[in-house]
Amino acid sequence: MNDLSQRVSSHFAEQFGAKPVLVRAPGRINLIGEHTDYNNGFVLPAAVEHAIFFAIGKSDNADRCSLISLDFEDRYDFDLADMKPLATDSWQNYILGVVAEIQKSGREVAGFNLVFSGNVPRGSGMSSSAALECGTCAGLNELFELGIPKVDMVKMSQMAEHHYAGVKCGIMDQFASMMGAKDQALLLDCQSLEYRHFPIGLNDYSLLLCNSNVTHSLASSEYNVRRQQCEAGVSGLQKRFSGISSLRDVSMDQLNQVQSQLDEVVYRRCKYVIEENARVNEFTTALTQSDLIKAGEILKSAQKAMKDEYEITCPEIDFMADFANAHEDILGARMMGGGFGGCTLNLIKKGREAAFIEALNEAYMDQFNQEITPIQVNISDGVSLIKV
Repeated sequence: MNDLSQRVSSHFAEQFGAKPVLVRAPGRINLIGEHTDYNNGFVLPAAVEHAIFFAIGKSDNADRCSLISLDFEDRYDFDLADMKPLATDSWQNYILGVVAEIQKSGREVAGFNLVFSGNVPRGSGMSSSAALECGTCAGLNELFELGIPKVDMVKMSQMAEHHYAGVKCGIMDQFASMMGAKDQALLLDCQSLEYRHFPIGLNDYSLLLCNSNVTHSLASSEYNVRRQQCEAGVSGLQKRFSGISSLRDVSMDQLNQVQSQLDEVVYRRCKYVIEENARVNEFTTALTQSDLIKAGEILKSAQKAMKDEYEITCPEIDFMADFANAHEDILGARMMGGGFGGCTLNLIKKGREAAFIEALNEAYMDQFNQEITPIQVNISDGVSLIKV
């Protein structure tokens, strides 16, 4: 066990006097493919070593549950028969939502106790929420011997976020957290849920995240707005073309044919999604051919499109990405995650990380009077039980 799994295990024993089931659920990065998942497109995420650790066991009371977040220094007790979403942004909603989805599937969950702690930076775009959902679902599945297939746990975790956290997220984050594999990305088709593990060979380069340490309040609300705008585009396209159920089914030629019938903003949103799907396929081809210069150029073009077409960046992120994309040791950089803050993903020459971080941090401090936080990422396995 590592320090975090030992921490949750010890706290569980102190609070509840029992030996728990231990679960690790990782955060994720996304190499390319932002906002394509809820449009049934392609994505290329990977699970990372940063994770949330859970200790979970049965309660003495079949109807009563206790949740303890060591990081928030908070405890929440509830009855299974009286569950409802709490205020927006409550960490409890991600767990309550999972319990509700399991119950909705007809499976029975009795009272349980849960303690968790993690090192996935919140608000960084590394999806601590998906880790919380997937770890809870896997822990309850093991504790109550529910026999839920992994893909179904992914879907339940996604629906928990829809129904309890109020974010109509796609399936990428949960899929990556649950199904990740060490040193490999997941090339996922969000329409069919077909996937394959895709080796990440970066040779003399590595992946570096730089956390802007800003989280704008627009993130959740604007995420849902983008989804609605894409749906409006699909509705307009369906009036002209048959066989379209999502932007996954649309070519740029078709979109351009109906441009005059679409709101200008809706057109730009749809253009971004169609071209981002193409970028995912171009990026995987570049990696297969070990063409890292091409991969870096794709990251740069994705950043420009997120800024100009999907409009999900912010001044801090734009500054960081522009700085990186002008730097000699960076092949390409872009914002990662839902938007309006979080991290940039940088494809950087190995051994040059410290010098780049120092230069970026100095420039960022001059511009925004704030520091960045560098995060070196290592690609890891997905959700797993910890054997004691």
